[in-house]
Amino acid sequence: MGSFKINGGKTLHGEITPQGAKNEALQILCACLLTEQTVEIHNLPDIVDVNNLIELLAAMGTTVLRHGPNHVSLTAKDIRMDYLLSDDFYMKASRLRGSVMIAGPLVARFGRAYIPQPGGDKIGRRRLDTHFIGLQKLGAGLDIESAKKFYSLSAPKGLKGNYMLLDEASVTGTANVLMAATLAKGQTTIFNAACEPYLVQLSEMLVRMGANISGIGSNLLRIEGVEKLSGTTHTLLADMIEVGSFIGMAAMTGSSLTIKNAGVKSLGIIPDVFARIGIRVEVNEDDIIVPAYQHYEVETFMDGSIMTIADAPWPGFTPDLISIMLVVATQAKGSVLIHQKMFESRLFFVDKLIDMGAQIILCDPHRANVIGLDRKYQLRGIRMSSPDIRAGVALLIAALSANGTSIIDNIDQIDRGYQHIEQRLQAIGADIERV
Repeated sequence: MGSFKINGGKTLHGEITPQGAKNEALQILCACLLTEQTVEIHNLPDIVDVNNLIELLAAMGTTVLRHGPNHVSLTAKDIRMDYLLSDDFYMKASRLRGSVMIAGPLVARFGRAYIPQPGGDKIGRRRLDTHFIGLQKLGAGLDIESAKKFYSLSAPKGLKGNYMLLDEASVTGTANVLMAATLAKGQTTIFNAACEPYLVQLSEMLVRMGANISGIGSNLLRIEGVEKLSGTTHTLLADMIEVGSFIGMAAMTGSSLTIKNAGVKSLGIIPDVFARIGIRVEVNEDDIIVPAYQHYEVETFMDGSIMTIADAPWPGFTPDLISIMLVVATQAKGSVLIHQKMFESRLFFVDKLIDMGAQIILCDPHRANVIGLDRKYQLRGIRMSSPDIRAGVALLIAALSANGTSIIDNIDQIDRGYQHIEQRLQAIGADIERV
């Protein structure tokens, strides 16, 4: 495992371009299994989780053609279903969270699927019930091997459309069931569906492949099953989490940055939430310009009560940016209550920020009260470890703004979600190296 060495306190400058969206990429790659024809993908992020999923698809029999680090074609014509029972498949699939989304396409197209308990960030329980209950409502049988945490799905007579009310608006759960429903017989209705921009992108790609989907962008999807899907070409959105991370990084370091090709129309309320803590950005077509902030002040609610920033399913504030908002709040003027509702262990990195000099009270696993320092006291560099992707980048932002040198260990976590991050930060003036 590598580490980052960061000499903080440097002002950044220039332009930075966000990568393609990680969360969208995992869905789009799994959707390639729905057809035997070629799917060509552009703006694919060159990150560990995406590359691991491509490696898994190739091992399953998918033909992978690399046109460049961010451009790939996949043809899933000859899938080796027997490989899914091998130890190699178990190892590869269990090391990334996104592997669970191969289940829907496989059981829809081949009548069976196998999947181990997937890995991913250690941010609390991330249950799979929504995935499997949805697929069962389409007619798939489920068998669980508890000792190995191995799941088998079967639908020898094919899937059949059904009405379902999802127990939670799970993004990956919605994607899994949606993909399966495109090849199910009859109509499927999915209520309480997730409606993130990534689901819109997936739905529009499936329509181009021949799927019949209505209600795209809402929480009520209707799918008329078709017999088969064809190939297509797809371009990923900019990663909204990177865009939010770069806004926070500019504010924390007192830097003026231009974020190019930011996918402004797909950011939802992200710019508005930054405005609540005093960070207002300018929009120039599809670029975001973050002015250099020497001070930024937290707003209060209309009744004068302390500002609360909480995550929620889309169109609410994405939980993947809660860690970033918490760090940025440490240098604001005023107090903010950060409420992480959707995951139970995502705030357990605040002890490292406290060691750096931040004033934070961790109320419970879900709530942290941040008392902004208003730059009167600069954070100090320390040695720390990245617990997950988003907390790792939050700590990286803290280190870039800190006085002195910081070492961040376990940066494999950061590499899972951020492409060549140290090289891109070096290009805008950051003093960071991989050691």
